[in-house]
Amino acid sequence: MSHAAAPAVQHGDNYINHTPGIKSWLGTLDHKRIGMMYLFTIMIFFLLGGIFALGIRLELFSPGLQYMTQDTYNRFFTYHGAIMVFMVIIPLIPAAIGNFVLPMMLGAKDVAFPRWNLFSYYIYICGALLASSTLFLKGVDTGWTFYTPYSIRSSSSATYVLLGAFIMGFSSILTGLNFIVTIHKLRAPGLHWDRLPLFVWALYATSVIQVLATPVLAITLLLLVLERTLGIGIFDPKLGGDPVLFQHFFWFYSHPAVYIMVLPGMGVISEIIPVFSRKPIFGYKAIAAATFGIALVSFIVWGHHLFVSGQSEFANMVFSLITMFVAIPTGVKVFGWVATMYKGSLRFNTPLLYVFGFLFVFTIGGLTGVFLATIAIDVHLTDTYFVIAHFHYVMVGGTIMAFLGGLHYWFPKFSGKMYHETPAKIGAFFVMVGFNVTFFPQFIVGVLGMPRRYADYLPQFTVYNRISTIGSWILAVGFIVTAWNLWRSLKNGEKAGDNPWGGLTLEWQTASPPPFENFLYDPVVTEGPYEYRGDKVYLGKNA
Repeated sequence: MSHAAAPAVQHGDNYINHTPGIKSWLGTLDHKRIGMMYLFTIMIFFLLGGIFALGIRLELFSPGLQYMTQDTYNRFFTYHGAIMVFMVIIPLIPAAIGNFVLPMMLGAKDVAFPRWNLFSYYIYICGALLASSTLFLKGVDTGWTFYTPYSIRSSSSATYVLLGAFIMGFSSILTGLNFIVTIHKLRAPGLHWDRLPLFVWALYATSVIQVLATPVLAITLLLLVLERTLGIGIFDPKLGGDPVLFQHFFWFYSHPAVYIMVLPGMGVISEIIPVFSRKPIFGYKAIAAATFGIALVSFIVWGHHLFVSGQSEFANMVFSLITMFVAIPTGVKVFGWVATMYKGSLRFNTPLLYVFGFLFVFTIGGLTGVFLATIAIDVHLTDTYFVIAHFHYVMVGGTIMAFLGGLHYWFPKFSGKMYHETPAKIGAFFVMVGFNVTFFPQFIVGVLGMPRRYADYLPQFTVYNRISTIGSWILAVGFIVTAWNLWRSLKNGEKAGDNPWGGLTLEWQTASPPPFENFLYDPVVTEGPYEYRGDKVYLGKNA
């Protein structure tokens, strides 16, 4: 990407040391600092959710109740799911990496509404702390989906978790609105729509989903709170309500939420592959269009979660058919990524290794999704561990792999330091091996009929569960090695250049770490990063 000539960047002053002191961080309007605060906060909740996951797998190491009662197991299961979905995976890439990178990718000094940005962070904090406070009360055992009528009648502290999720929804909506306006209004001169980085396209589509779908969940959770507190008959059949109505409302949001989690990860992958393949992205316009194709279809497939709920056979057939259409735009993206790497000069740095991990696990997750979209198969697999495995391969495997790849890719820009490559690759190896050892056996036990959400199981499932539990320990080692390496690199990593990877997007055309206002000049884009001609493509001066 070409831009106007710029004066030499002054490396002494950057967003980290521009205004020292914790108060300056807590009250900052700088999108980069807010992104880093999001990242730090989300990692704390990721650790908490991971501890609950390890507790679940430890209990399931052998049949019978080992370390906890059934009620305690249900609470572990609920907190693991609720924390990971609402506090980690949904805000992870957009709020943390997106907040930091998006304005710089557009050549802007900040997001359109900096005060909204800070406000949305504190809304997220308030909602997450309110939900987490129930750990010190009676706890919550409803499951992360809060299915009625049990979530109405439960004597647990479900009301506080519901209100916490309700509050966090406003953070998601505000962030989405902020990103949409920023992309429309603050692009650098010459940065036309057909020149936007694919990560920006992914965040744009994600923001549209957040703005349109999140209010549905917010209203649903609020109605559930009113029913719990005031006894209004909305979802409770004893009061004339309909529990299946809750499922329709919940999944109308929660299936698009799948793509709130996954689409930003796809955008990260679309940025990493061209840089480490030394080639422009193959099929830029097709991948951008496929991003919105996925977003559109996500709104009209929620009914595949209700195949066994008693909805009509015609509705089941329609939702089954539409669900399979998701494979088309997804296949376009995967084909474009693979074609970009084909005959490329691949550099097997850690970000590209996570790309391979993403492609492997997300492909398995996508293919098993087609199985679950087939009504006859879904009837057998509903509420088994096959669904758990599919969910994790799509959500956690896809999103977390992409996040870790993006974290290593932009780490030099975040910190001004290079991470240590060898331990990063070791951590990536443990993450990929541990993830697959943990969740692939769950496909098998699901097909064999092991139900999910149970604290106990039949003895014939023991071997698979023990393999899965050992895999969770390997996965934990991978996360620990990765976290230790990045923390160590912050302190003694080699100083990064402004553009160590040879990236073409605008964030790589400024200092590492960036100055307070991102650029010491006003960037002017004169050539799109995907409009190269000729047999050779050079990415940066060191290519």
